[in-house]
Formats: sequence, structure tokens, C-alpha cells
Amino acid sequence: MAKAFASQGDLSGKQISFTEIGEGLYAFTAEGDPNSGVIIGDQSVMVVEAQATPRLAQKVIDCIRSVTDKPISHLVLTHYHAVRVLGASAFKAPQIIMSEAARNMVAERGQEDWDSEFQRFPRLFQGHEDIPGLTWPTTTFNGKMTVWLGNRRVDILQLGRAHTAGDAVIHVPDQNVMFTGDIVEAHSACYCGDGHFADWGGTLEAIRAYDLDAIAPGRGDAVVGRAAVNAALDRTKDFVESTYRPVARVAARNGTLKEAWEACRAECDPKFRDYAIYEHCLPFNVARAYDEARGIGHPRIWTAQRDLEMWAALQG
Repeated sequence: MAKAFASQGDLSGKQISFTEIGEGLYAFTAEGDPNSGVIIGDQSVMVVEAQATPRLAQKVIDCIRSVTDKPISHLVLTHYHAVRVLGASAFKAPQIIMSEAARNMVAERGQEDWDSEFQRFPRLFQGHEDIPGLTWPTTTFNGKMTVWLGNRRVDILQLGRAHTAGDAVIHVPDQNVMFTGDIVEAHSACYCGDGHFADWGGTLEAIRAYDLDAIAPGRGDAVVGRAAVNAALDRTKDFVESTYRPVARVAARNGTLKEAWEACRAECDPKFRDYAIYEHCLPFNVARAYDEARGIGHPRIWTAQRDLEMWAALQG
């Protein structure tokens, strides 16, 4: 019997933190689990990322209610992944915002992603029976849109492909704080299974150009201070490049996926093995890097069956 995915055995609860990273700006984090963000405006609240189920989303709502009773008016989803979006119904936000590219990915592969992630991450789908269905945006954009929460300006931006083709970031200019989604991680592995390795570094540099005072990454602790932000960008870039380089070398000589896996482990284990969800992400990262190195530009759709077949090949 094939060895289980690392995440399938990760069933212990995580310690939640709710950290103010700017005036009226909060990062909801949980020891490497998916983060959410909170932006408090004059009369209402914007939430960034919905969690995987309404039950988990309620933990975010409880934190919001500890600091404000203003209604939640907007929910922004940085990309389409199930663990980020399927808890959306709990927030009852009149506006749900995604990039047009992210919406297209919901249409193309949303159900398959849900099925795949459900069997990968049992702990993250607590209360899955309350998910009403796929999450669809009420509003989409291309490139940039601005939302005004009273006098507070919030810019929602596509700075380039990275974690997915539809990634968005959320910038709050009055505090120079950004919610980056999974483009940036803090002491957590990047999940690259739907990523674009060739573009990711440039997208990180586009974020760096904002000279940010703080970020809420996709996973890991909030990052406060310009030096810490730049260090997080550097570590994320190193992770992505260290994953792709050895795999591309194997693919260039027509080596096997298992050889690519072994080469990637040799380069990445010494630097990143203590990162959150590292063992879970690695097989998916290697498979996507191997595809991209062989000229497959559009990430193949992950299904529960494809997950198992890939994992069996790596273990065999």
C-alpha cells in the first residue's frame, strides 16, 4: 500500500493568532494553515480569503467580532483553491471579488480541486457538510480594481502569475500593507502544483517594489518591518528557484519524475525541511516543475485519481 500524503496524517489542532499589522488591519494565522486577512474601513469590513469551510470561516468571524461590530461588506479571494474559498458563505458578504482569471479557473477545475484537496487535507475540511457548493464571485476584474471602504482605499491587483494564473494581492496604501495570498509564504513551503515557476520570481519583485511596511502571507506568521518583508520575499524566491532548478536539469536529460523528485529533495531538504507543509507540497511541486520544464505551460488539472497515481509513481 502506498504511503499516505503527509497532510493526511496531520490531524492536530493549530494555535490561532490574530495580529494587528497596521491600523485596522489584521492577519488571521494558524501555524502554517491557510491565513485570512481583515481590513476595517469607516463603516464596513473587507475579508481576504474565506477558509475551507463555513465552520473554519466562523473562527475568522469570531476574531473580527473581537475588534469591531461593523458589517462584512466585501470578501476578496486571491485565487481559486478550495482551502481558500469554500467557506465563503459564512461571511454573508454582498460582494465577493476575484480576478477574471481566477473565476475562469473555478469554471475549469473548481470541482476537481475541491475533490482533490478534500482527500489531501482532512483536517482543513472540518464541517465540510455545510459547504453549499463552489464559490463564485459577484465581481471580477482584470489588472486592478479599487474599493473604497468609506475613506479607506483598497487596491486589488494582479502583479503577475505565481502560485496560480489568477493570483491577486490586496494593498492598503494608507498603511503600505499588503495581503499577498500564496505568492509569499513565511517559513512555510510554497505549494507550486498549479504554479508558474518562470513568472514567480518576477511577481515577487513586483511586490518588493512597493517597499512594504508589512505583509500578511498566504501561510505562516505575519511579517512586519521592511527588512523582514524583504527577507520573506528572498526566502520565497529561493524556495521556488531551488525547487525548479534540479527538476529542470533532470527533465532536460529526459530523466524520470522519480529522478526529479530525488534531485529536488537533495537541494531542498537541507534548507526547507522544517517549513510548514513541506512534505505535503513537495510531490506536487516536483510534478508541476517537471511539466513546466517539458513545455507544459498550462498546469494540468489535479484530480483525486491523479494525486494518487503521481504519489504511487514517486513511492514506487
